[in-house]
Amino acid sequence: MADIKADETVDITDVVCPVTFVKAKVALDELDEGQILSIKLNDGEPVQNVPRSMKEEGHKVLKLDDNGDGTYQLYVEKVGE
Repeated sequence: MADIKADETVDITDVVCPVTFVKAKVALDELDEGQILSIKLNDGEPVQNVPRSMKEEGHKVLKLDDNGDGTYQLYVEKVGE
């Protein structure tokens, strides 16, 4: 799979659950359908919960990359409401 080009990037490594998902969702809400949000998140709870929550909201989780420093990069495609 080619590198995914994100339309917008949000860093949620400075917040904890459940604010992580809220912050990511707000950033995703700003995008148009079909656009891609790159979310930088911490290992542990965020990396378990945020992708699952995005799927539950009906969005498409494209890829999760390990940055190798205790953080991950999650790519989510916005699916229209």
